[in-house]
Amino acid sequence: MTRRDALIRVIETLHAEIAALKTNDIAGLERATADKLAAIETLRALGDGPAGPELRELATEADRLNETCRIYVNLMAANVRRRLQMLTGEGGNAYRRGPVAAYA
Repeated sequence: MTRRDALIRVIETLHAEIAALKTNDIAGLERATADKLAAIETLRALGDGPAGPELRELATEADRLNETCRIYVNLMAANVRRRLQMLTGEGGNAYRRGPVAAYA
């Protein structure tokens, strides 16, 4: 496998992660994440070296897709936080001043 092939595999798995995040498919997300980590490990094992324009373009695409995944995860976390605050009667401000209760 070449670095190009490994980068393409990373991109494919990032697309799968995004699709799973959009549909709340936990099993699909777990598979895509495991596949992505394996592809990244393969890429790491292939080593560093000079990257031509095609490899840089693929790496940029992988970075963009990874950022998209991060945004989806952050939005989901914010929604969960808001729902938990509503359930506990905390309102909507997670950063309010005042005492903070700790639960064991």
